[in-house]
Amino acid sequence: MSSSPRIPQVRCAIYTRKSTEEGLDQDFNSLHAQRESAEAYIRSQKHQGWILAPRHYDDGGYTGGNLDRPALKQLMEDIDAGRIQCIVVYKVDRLSRSLLDFARLMDRFEQRQVSFVSVTQQFNTTASLGRLTLNILLSFAQFEREIISERTRDKMSAARRKGKWTGGMPVLGYDVDPRGGRLVVNPSEAARVQEIFRLYGNSNSLPEVLSTLNAKGWNTKSWTTRTGAVHAGQAFTLSTLRRLLANPLYLGRVRHRGVVYAGEQDPVVDSYLWTRVNELLSASARTTDFVGRTPQNALLRGLLFCGSCNEPMLPSYATKRGRRYPYYVCRTARQKGWSACAVKSISAARIEESVVDQLRTGLEDERLRIELGISREEYLSLEIQDCANMVAEFIEKVVVGHSGRVMLEFGRRIR
Repeated sequence: MSSSPRIPQVRCAIYTRKSTEEGLDQDFNSLHAQRESAEAYIRSQKHQGWILAPRHYDDGGYTGGNLDRPALKQLMEDIDAGRIQCIVVYKVDRLSRSLLDFARLMDRFEQRQVSFVSVTQQFNTTASLGRLTLNILLSFAQFEREIISERTRDKMSAARRKGKWTGGMPVLGYDVDPRGGRLVVNPSEAARVQEIFRLYGNSNSLPEVLSTLNAKGWNTKSWTTRTGAVHAGQAFTLSTLRRLLANPLYLGRVRHRGVVYAGEQDPVVDSYLWTRVNELLSASARTTDFVGRTPQNALLRGLLFCGSCNEPMLPSYATKRGRRYPYYVCRTARQKGWSACAVKSISAARIEESVVDQLRTGLEDERLRIELGISREEYLSLEIQDCANMVAEFIEKVVVGHSGRVMLEFGRRIR
């Protein structure tokens, strides 16, 4: 008597994700709910040989806009090792909210003969109809995300044009009104801000003012989030000092996409002093360019450093057939010869595009946004040009290695 053929086992991995950390400390949170539904689905397919893989793949507090997630990376390693034959998620966008990233993942799944199942959307990519349905669903998911971003940008722009505070890290001299929605003057901090403006107005020297502030032990703004997280102030740097002095908030105004509007908050510095200080700053910037041929609008001027010799990389350009080709050159290579530095130079377009891309990707991390004082609404409203305009506002230093690897050092935001 012949026995029935043995059904091959299909090892199934459950992947769960939640964009924010809110609620993750609860006994039963969103990740638990997603996993519970997926486990029930796997049990319903027991007759097909489906079994649950023991390892948990849970990404709590990670965006679906990129693939830089620890549990997802572990899942991909297990797939490559042949430990997983099927991936089960509660909903398609738990795996990814990017159409391009999802296409890359699906291609990798197909190469490893791994199927993909969404519990709430009832399809399986082992069939052509399932793959078609998946692409349609994902296209609409990305469309929805873009619509939300557009609405957020419009809302933020309208609020800023009316002079409203739209969230983020408060600056030295102001606190966020406990009732929300506006800034109120912090008298003791406002006195320090006024003194900083007077110091620079009298000396016209950022290094001299910085030395005075460090001697006094004055730091940037200390603040506490609504969740109780404390962000201690840090010692001033030349860049944070310059940004404080150039901030129109202290005039009772707000800046949005290069345009200054009347704000709802009370001014901290009088118009005459603020204008005089900023005229001195502008004059100082014009007289301290690195070289005569330096482009005035180089995005990474003063931020880019050589990873080989830790020297600044200076903006310059070459001319060929009447066309300019901007680049950054290491100061060591310029002063001591091309052979003295492993990095030498790098195309301005290449390095600037890389920095902007890394900035956008970095800001998808909610923890970094909290550290920099950027609200979720403000992040959603950012466009590529906005990120380029904000490079100096978010980034303290950019280091490029001889292999072309680019590393960013983020600093606190002074708005």
